[in-house]
Amino acid sequence: MRDHPNHYSQIMKLTVPIIFQNLLSTAVSSADVVMLNYVGQAHISAVSLAAQYANILFMILYGIGTGVTMLSAQYYGKKDIRTIHLVEGIALRFSLIISGVFAVGALFFPQFMMRVFTPDPELIEIGSRYLRCISGAYLCWGIIEVYLATLRSIGRVAAATALNTFAFSLNILLNAVFIFGMFGTPKLGAIGVALATSISRLLELVLCFIVSKTSRDVKLRLSAIFQSNRLLLKDFMRMAVPAVLNDASWGLAFSTYSVVIGQFLGADVVAANSFASLARSFGSILAASVASAGGVLLGQLIGDDRLTDADMASKQVMRLTVLFGAIGGVIILASMPVILSFADLTATGKGYLRTMLFINSYYVMGAAVNTTLIAGVFRAGGDSRWGFICDTVDMWAYGVPLAFLAAAVLRLPAMWVYFLMCTDEFVKWPWVIAHYRSKKWLHNITRDDLYTDIE
Repeated sequence: MRDHPNHYSQIMKLTVPIIFQNLLSTAVSSADVVMLNYVGQAHISAVSLAAQYANILFMILYGIGTGVTMLSAQYYGKKDIRTIHLVEGIALRFSLIISGVFAVGALFFPQFMMRVFTPDPELIEIGSRYLRCISGAYLCWGIIEVYLATLRSIGRVAAATALNTFAFSLNILLNAVFIFGMFGTPKLGAIGVALATSISRLLELVLCFIVSKTSRDVKLRLSAIFQSNRLLLKDFMRMAVPAVLNDASWGLAFSTYSVVIGQFLGADVVAANSFASLARSFGSILAASVASAGGVLLGQLIGDDRLTDADMASKQVMRLTVLFGAIGGVIILASMPVILSFADLTATGKGYLRTMLFINSYYVMGAAVNTTLIAGVFRAGGDSRWGFICDTVDMWAYGVPLAFLAAAVLRLPAMWVYFLMCTDEFVKWPWVIAHYRSKKWLHNITRDDLYTDIE
């Protein structure tokens, strides 16, 4: 059967703005490391460890946003805007509660949160101040991510990208101002990173409400939190909870790798990992963007009952994923000399970084295929439970135990531990690809009877 000629253009139309958005997001993290590089290795390490909580929260919010996208994209394919607003309200309930918990923890228990990752008193002190300052940004994220997920689900990717572009650009500018003490401000170091993030996210939230006021379709309505529909809540829980648990479980497991690195491998490896993680993020941008765009397109096709077209589009999404995964690996290898020359690390740290970059040059392909299938294709068809089971077993029965065994029990050299931690994506390939080929993920999850059971 021939591929539909329009799918590639549709995928790329959605993908390009997401690439730009993801590029800016990674640029913010890069700016943190680049600018803190002039402050000192301790500030880089502390922010890198403290930011693991933001990464975990983002994974949870991403899971909630996935629930929004799974339902809203299909209902948009069905031209049902009313239901999309109800989905948004349900998601906001959960996101505000969870982001509130993180905000309270960062504000009142930052030292305890830092001790989870490191015993170093200096890193705990720097990281604690960072967490207190960034706590307010967590609440803003809780609202922003749900609204942006809603915009993307109806194809308004450019609007979502414009909002993120403003926030990320402002974040980078304020980073420079507060870290280096420009325009008469004090030099704040790690606290400057947190302050820049908090201000930019608050202003992004304000812009979200402004965009919502001028929107003719989907609006940001906090009042929707109090609206309810039993059937839709049941569907959201069935779709979103596995996605949230999947992303939280994976994010927590990945952060546990940072615990292993911080507790057992030493400060040089922690600092080198900060740069390696950024390189991996840049190398993953193209494939991750295709996964997001593919999920939106597939959801709309499935909601419109065009299942054959959706199956064809999924094949094209996968081809682009493999291509972009390979390009991502080349990007990491090509950037190696620049990163090594710039990184203000010890000789040992630079040696670690060189090995880490090489490992990440092929690791991005493993992550690309799995991310596209589990977080993009499967979820577009309403199948989030399978990915949750697969990722949880892979990370908690294989990846995390292997990391602790290698580092704490066998006491292997640092780079052997790192190499073993980077095998997790490839271990699950056979099961992920087999599930894709089975087409058990391909379902229309919309309902025609939602408003016969309104509370």
